[in-house]
Amino acid sequence: MPVEILMPALSPTMTEGTLARWLKAEGDAVKSGDVIAEIETDKATMEFEAVDEGVLGKILVPAGTSGVAVNTLIGLLLEEGEDASALAAAAAPKAPPAAAPVAAAPVAASAAAPAATAAPAAAKGDRLFATPLARRIAKDAGLDLKGLAGSGPHGRIVKHDVETALASGVKPAPAAAPAAAPVAAAVPKAVAPAPSFGPAYDEVPLSSMRKVIAQRLSEAKQTVPHFYLTIDCRLDKLLALRGELNGRSDAYKLSVNDFIIRAVALALKKVPAANASFAETAIRYYREVDVSVAVATPNGLITPIVKQADGKGLAAISNEMKALALKARDGKLKPEEFQGGTFTISNLGMYGIKEFAAIINPPQGCILAVGAGEQRPVVKDGALAIATVMSCTLSVDHRVVDGAVGAEFLAAFKALIEEPLTMLL
Repeated sequence: MPVEILMPALSPTMTEGTLARWLKAEGDAVKSGDVIAEIETDKATMEFEAVDEGVLGKILVPAGTSGVAVNTLIGLLLEEGEDASALAAAAAPKAPPAAAPVAAAPVAASAAAPAATAAPAAAKGDRLFATPLARRIAKDAGLDLKGLAGSGPHGRIVKHDVETALASGVKPAPAAAPAAAPVAAAVPKAVAPAPSFGPAYDEVPLSSMRKVIAQRLSEAKQTVPHFYLTIDCRLDKLLALRGELNGRSDAYKLSVNDFIIRAVALALKKVPAANASFAETAIRYYREVDVSVAVATPNGLITPIVKQADGKGLAAISNEMKALALKARDGKLKPEEFQGGTFTISNLGMYGIKEFAAIINPPQGCILAVGAGEQRPVVKDGALAIATVMSCTLSVDHRVVDGAVGAEFLAAFKALIEEPLTMLL
């Protein structure tokens, strides 16, 4: 029997996905480890690798189909020694339950037709079993295969059947083509007409990713008791150190965000009570510091993770973050690269945003919203001066982190940002 290819569960929370595209066609050889399809989940488009070897015999779920439940049969793989006849045997048991009531009437109505006595392929339901060569010959000749009996295994229509039908003068049923037209024309009528008032608009269906973002953020804002703490950090020393380090090597290009990730990680080591999340019956204090960083993609925000960031230097963080951001925008992140994390950073400083408050990414206890560094008047040694200042707002889940702990974390973060040499020790 052919090997069943099932819709995979590519993440612990995945219940359905979109079969974005097939990378193998029917008839292609497949080896174990080959990427045969791309599956769009709620967060990313991921590659689906084959486990078994053989030939892709049948694609049952076409590319672009959404809402495909996990473990749904999406294709059949022929193993060594199996031919196309095995596909009919594998698929036949699944077809009759849905197709039997519909198929009964056409069979009875066509009793006078010469091919009906041999159980035409159409009597097996909506699926038509025919070899690719038979289909091509019939298509070129304009022959409708639906009323044709198959002499191949399990009633499959083969080349000989088509040639015999053509030699005997069998023509396509004239009513077949018109019958399909009303069905196709009826589909647009089911769409609700545009309202006769209000501005014109274009409607884009929600992607799986956008649906999950909407659901999770709504739940976070409604169920998590947020409070907010804002602190200003001077960046002048950090900017000077960044310029000096970037001038020393071409192996890395440090950004302000790289320093922020490093400072957050070290501050969480100093204040581990902020590196926590809420569970229904307990508070979880994480032993490792895995920093999630919000990245904008065409489909919405995703948060790739710099794991064990407290143990990585600035160059390592910079190179890893660039690679993760690229994969995020291309939809190539693996589940373990964006699921989890113990603390999130959302930086809109590059867009000129001075200050904002971010929504917590459950089940994490905190998220740090980072604004732009800008020159502001400050008091230094009792005199007015100009400094580059960055405002950062910590959104806190009050069930996990109290105000004093949040303030302690921000104080540790500010000290690292304003004295960046301490991050190099």
